[in-house]
Formats: sequence, structure tokens, C-alpha cells
Amino acid sequence: MSRDQVIGSGLLAASLIIIIAYIWLVFFPPMHGADILILKLTGTVAVAGIFAILGWIGYTLATTPPPKPIEEIEKEIEKELEKVQEKTQEGQNTCS
Repeated sequence: MSRDQVIGSGLLAASLIIIIAYIWLVFFPPMHGADILILKLTGTVAVAGIFAILGWIGYTLATTPPPKPIEEIEKEIEKELEKVQEKTQEGQNTCS
């Protein structure tokens, strides 16, 4: 068995155990009110996780500099092409 298969099997086993424990705690709580607490914690983690991801995307968009305009890139490419053409012509003139 490869290392990836061992890790995958461990993740599968842990997931199944957590799912079973979660269902048991929600539907058969060991003490009164534990089921509501579990659901509140689940909702809080889910909402916080989603909005943390959205916040990270917003931060990334706000702090990343905008890309160069296409016109500027085209001008740079044209200059580089002109340089290549000049070098090619110089090489042809020296060979003749």
C-alpha cells in the first residue's frame, strides 16, 4: 500500500467516525441542549468559513496591482519585434 493510499484510508476512516459522532450528538444528545449547541457551532463555523474565503478574495483583489493595459503590452511587443528584425537584418548584411 502506498503512502497516499494510507493517508486516503485514514481520512476516510476519520470522516466516517466524525459523521457518525455528529449525527449521534445532534439526534441523541448526551445532555439537554447539546444538540442546539452543536447546530449553532456548525452554523457558525460554516458562515465564518464562507465569509473568511470571501474576505480573502476581496483582500487579494484590493491589494493586487491591476494588469497592464493591452495597448501597453502591444507596444512593448512591437518594440521587441523591431529589435529582432533589426538584428536579423544586421546579420543578413554582414553575411552578404
